[in-house]
Order: sequence, then C-alpha cells, then structure tokens
Amino acid sequence: MSNLLSLSSAQLKRAASIKDQIDELNHELAGLLGSSASAAKPAKASKKGGMSAAGRARVAAAQRARWAKIKAAKPAGKPAKKKFTMSAAAKAKISAAAKARWAKVHAAK
Repeated sequence: MSNLLSLSSAQLKRAASIKDQIDELNHELAGLLGSSASAAKPAKASKKGGMSAAGRARVAAAQRARWAKIKAAKPAGKPAKKKFTMSAAAKAKISAAAKARWAKVHAAK
C-alpha cells in the first residue's frame, strides 16, 4: 500500500468513493444474510466505574475500620460545656447602658 501523503487529491477522492461502495455492499450483504450491520462489527463495550462490587465492598469495609479506629481513640464522653446564662439584672443593666449610649448619639445630631 502506498503512503497516503504521496497520493494526489484525485487518488484520495477515488479511494474514498471505493471505500464508501465497499461499506454499502457490506451493509447490503449483511441485510441479505439476515444479520444486522452492527453484528458484523461488534462494538467495544466500555467498562463503567472501573471497580467491581467486591472491590467497592473492600474499600467500604476498610473505610469503616478507619472510622472505628478514630472513634475508639477519642475519649468516650467529654463533659459538655456549661452554657453561660445571664441573669435578668445583668441583662437590664446592659440594656440601660446601650440605651444611654444611643441617646447620647441621637442628642449629638
């Protein structure tokens, strides 16, 4: 077979038309023989995911083991911090101070 780069444009056009004729004849032959055109050339099956179910199960089990190890290393129960609550008197004092500051700001205007 000659190198494609050394062929002229007319030769390339002729080769393309011959290839088209061959494809049409193959399709017609497949129809006569009762097989589909796609059956003559099986499509390449693509593998989705790339990991088997057993592999996924192993990965999941390993991750669960890692989390169990991390959780086991932590102390069982830390005492919860006591939530700070303010007395009603302290709230009233802060509110009165804020009102005084705002009254001062408004009086300056």
